[in-house]
Amino acid sequence: MSDQHGTIESHPLQQPEGVETFPPADAFRAQANVNDPGVYWRAAEDPEAYWAERARQLAWSKPFTEILDWSNPPFAKWFQDGELNVAANCLDRHVAAGLGERVAIHFEGEPGDTRTITYAELTHEVKRAANMLTSLGVSAGDRVAIYMPMIPETVVAMLAVARLGAAHSVVFGGFSAESLRARIDDAQAELVITADGGYRKGRVSALKPTVDDALALGGGGSSVRRVLVVERGGNEIAWTEGRDLWWHEEITAFDGDHSPQGFPAENPLFILYTSGTTGKPKGILHTSGGYLTQAAATHRDVFDLKPETDVYWCTADIGWITGHSYVVYGPLANGATQVMYEGTPETPDWGRWWSIIQKYGVSIFYTAPTAIRACMKVGRQVPEQYDLSSIRVLGSVGEPINPEAWRWYREVIGAGTAPIVDTWWQTETGAIMISPLPGLTTLKPGSAQVPQPGISATVVSEEGEPVGNGQGGLLVVQRPWPSMVRTIWGDDQRFIDTYWAKFGDRYFAGDGARLDEDGDVWLLGRVDDVMNVSGHRLSTAEIESALVEHHAVAESAVVGADDETTGQAVVAFVILKSQQTLLDAEDPDAAEAALKKHVAAQIGAIARPRQIFIVAELPKTRSGKIMRRLLKDAAEGKEIGDTTTLADTMVMQTISDRVRAERGA
Repeated sequence: MSDQHGTIESHPLQQPEGVETFPPADAFRAQANVNDPGVYWRAAEDPEAYWAERARQLAWSKPFTEILDWSNPPFAKWFQDGELNVAANCLDRHVAAGLGERVAIHFEGEPGDTRTITYAELTHEVKRAANMLTSLGVSAGDRVAIYMPMIPETVVAMLAVARLGAAHSVVFGGFSAESLRARIDDAQAELVITADGGYRKGRVSALKPTVDDALALGGGGSSVRRVLVVERGGNEIAWTEGRDLWWHEEITAFDGDHSPQGFPAENPLFILYTSGTTGKPKGILHTSGGYLTQAAATHRDVFDLKPETDVYWCTADIGWITGHSYVVYGPLANGATQVMYEGTPETPDWGRWWSIIQKYGVSIFYTAPTAIRACMKVGRQVPEQYDLSSIRVLGSVGEPINPEAWRWYREVIGAGTAPIVDTWWQTETGAIMISPLPGLTTLKPGSAQVPQPGISATVVSEEGEPVGNGQGGLLVVQRPWPSMVRTIWGDDQRFIDTYWAKFGDRYFAGDGARLDEDGDVWLLGRVDDVMNVSGHRLSTAEIESALVEHHAVAESAVVGADDETTGQAVVAFVILKSQQTLLDAEDPDAAEAALKKHVAAQIGAIARPRQIFIVAELPKTRSGKIMRRLLKDAAEGKEIGDTTTLADTMVMQTISDRVRAERGA
């Protein structure tokens, strides 16, 4: 949606002209948690007072008196003289309120095993795990890496780390040993919590072997002292005596007696790594009080949560920010009952998600447009075999949802009545920033619509001037917000340069957006070189670096091409070394397969290119800059635009012809 200079174009699927609208049903509005439009202007009039009111809905061991310290921008401090325990807010206070028998998690394993865990049981397990971690030397300020499948022990591990005032760094289970090691080293984690394996697509995906490989890289020498292993997959694993410990063996020595200590609101809660344009992942640091305040508030408001009656399900993996905020911290802080599913939507068949909704009576369902489009491809006849009448709110996250998928989602999954909350936010924002409120907003398919109460976000020109309605530009947040990233771990200057340098005291999200005639926000995608593949942000630089590390590759250029299923797909253009030996340039299929395998091994399967084109030259300006915009056009089958700035104008014609031939055009 943008070229390398950051100029915004409009995506044809996301144009607001002539779009139909869906106002809230009277019955829904009447029962909604937020149904007074005055909430927006009251929050805008005094955002600090608004957020203080929301923060006081949590349990503080030492109440705060200072709301926001913005004396040293861009380094915000929220509620900094207050103290709280994040895990106690998610667990102990609900048990103390007499809600111990409420179900916290309905767990559904991919093979069909199930567990129902109440708040009392979850609290007991987190206390035992906290005692176990203490015995292993974990204390406030430490970092713990977590590399786990979607199982309840992952939630227990995160909350136990948080309970001790330590910070967790959850790494998505699909990342490679190299990616895992880079994150362990950057955070200087002393403990890794992992599992032997987890179930995915009908088989066990090994995890512990990847941890072993990560810790062995570079001849070993990592900061890690212990590896704690949950038994899940039953797959055979290697064992390092003195370092490796079985979770189930260690935890038997500990009881469920653990008093939570209060920690300062600005105590680090977690580091979550996200792709950066330099290729080196960025350690996004979130702290405690402000983050939990906004995660809980938005979870309650945006999804209209009724914790006494709703069954909530967010399909995100815990390894991503959506899993942190809307599987772990937001729902549990609100005392919600939720579903947690280990596997993929098509295992053993495409009815799996819908059968789970029917089984547990899921009433709030939150997933990604990629998944919705995949289900559309299979056809409505699959979900129509199941009773989805319990659904009352639908959510979308990870990328803009195209109107066609929006309408299908509402009609087929939501019976034509359930409101859809299309949420915009990022790893860096920590919680939802722009979204409809289902009891207030007249919905428009494809639009995230309005900033949440207490959030000041708008669209500006390259010069930083607000654009008018009907105009496109760059999305910025104009005021600090409670769940905002505090810094990039260990690199304050990179934090300033990445998010604040462009507009000074305003946060630049890196996304393009436009305002429609009503002033509603329509997201247009990234304006930097970060791709959004199935809701996962991947750096073009990181994938290019991986390709060039292959001994046969001289140079590479990677673009994110529009893809109807995944939103964007990785497409690479590669120049081979003239003396390359492994790859047979005469057999492009073999070369492409070998390089795809190499990228998956270096970064993870999520980064595996959809296509790799072996080319003789890349389109470059006279100054040597690769024109990725032209490559993106070629990858998407579009007409190639102006090539007059290229050093060799014939290069793009050759590449375009090659791509067309492969597409069968």
